[in-house]
This record gives sequence, structure tokens and C-alpha cells, in this order.
Amino acid sequence: MARTRLPVRRLLAASLTIVATAAAALVATAGPAAAATTPGIDVSRYQGTINWTSVRNAGIQFAFIKATEGTSYKDPNFNSNYTNAYYAGVIRGAYHFARPNISGGAAQADYLASNGGAWSADNRTLPAALDLEANPYSGGYCYGKTTSGMRTWISDFLNRYKYRTTRYAVIYTTTSWWNQCTGSWTGPWANHPLWIARWSTSPGTLPAGAPVWSFWQYTSTGTVSGISGNVDRDYWNGDRTRLLALANNTP
Repeated sequence: MARTRLPVRRLLAASLTIVATAAAALVATAGPAAAATTPGIDVSRYQGTINWTSVRNAGIQFAFIKATEGTSYKDPNFNSNYTNAYYAGVIRGAYHFARPNISGGAAQADYLASNGGAWSADNRTLPAALDLEANPYSGGYCYGKTTSGMRTWISDFLNRYKYRTTRYAVIYTTTSWWNQCTGSWTGPWANHPLWIARWSTSPGTLPAGAPVWSFWQYTSTGTVSGISGNVDRDYWNGDRTRLLALANNTP
């Protein structure tokens, strides 16, 4: 996502099994619909100044906006992006880049919730996303964590975020990172929407146990009116009505 690192990241088949369909209803109050996709983007300070009215007029309906990283970094463009996206009519959500080797999951969830990642029922705010991907810094691909240690870290983050905001966080990840670093953990997918990262023509194989994708980051080299240079492009697996249901935590 953010250009400080080299990410390893990035529709389902038209018919889902009965099990997958039932699980999808639990993933978010707005279970993704297989029949439609809704275009979006994700951004950080590396996109510079964004004309959000132009972005919305270009057909972009949602955006995940970098808010925080670890427990000491807040994206300098977050406040302006988050506010301007809202007033342009873009459904927006914050995202947090996880640093599991520098502090606990609960501490990082608190930092996110206190620095822009909290949720409000304003018809335009998504639950925040936890960005879990290959470590771009020192400390190893999985941040020096064992699979059990990573599961604990993620659980601590998700539980604290739910406590702080009442919402289940979205999880952004790649299938390869998730399966390797969590030991193919299936635990979160009953409640937490999956944002799959795969820069290709399809989302491919999903992380272990995930029945359906809710968001899909399909390229890092997209272009959108109102943004200079490349931008990550995404889809929501459903129409705008279902996206608003996720934002508002309604059926």
C-alpha cells in the first residue's frame, strides 16, 4: 500500500457453495454480493494532494486511507484525505499498517482508534482495516513471530478494535503471507471482512478458511482523475447499497 515498502501483496467463481454463502453473511452485516462489484482506491501520503471531487466524479465510490503505522506514525495527509473524501461523497475507511515486532496488537489498535480510525454511523464511514503483509523493515518476513505468536497479536488487535469501536475490523492481506505467518489460521473469517491483495486478473486462492472476499486490491498501477501518478485500485464485492450496509452496520 504505502510506498515505503515493497509489498508482497495483491471474482470468486460466480456460484458459491451453501457453506460459503452462509459464512459470507457473517463476514459483515453487508455480506458481499457475487453479482456486482463497486470501484474504489486506497491511498496514503504518496499520492500527494488529492482532488476528491474529481475522484468521485470518476466513479470511485470508496477509499481506504492510511491513518497510522505502529504506535508512533500518523500519515500527514490522513486528516485532509479523510475529511475531503467524506464531503466529496466517497465512502471512506482508515487503515493501519501493522508492526507486530515493535508493540502489542492492543496498543496498535488503540493508536489507530485514537488517531482517526474510530467508527461513526454517518452513512459514509467503513470499519478500519488492519494491513498485514510482508515486513518491509528488519525483523523477517513474519516480523519474527511464530505462527501462534502472530495469531495472538492479531487477536489482540482485533479484539481491542472491536472494544473501542463496536465494529469488526477489515483484514487486508495476501494469501501467501497469511498462510505462512499465521499457520493457515481460519479464526477471524467468521466476522472480519477479507480485503485480499492480488495484482492480477482474479483474486485467486483465498487465505485458509476465508469463504469469500469483501474487497480486492487488484493493481498498484491504476490511474484515477484527481490523483497524480499511480494509485492502488480496489473492488468491493457487491453494489453500493451493500457497501453502505457495511458502513452503517445494518442488514
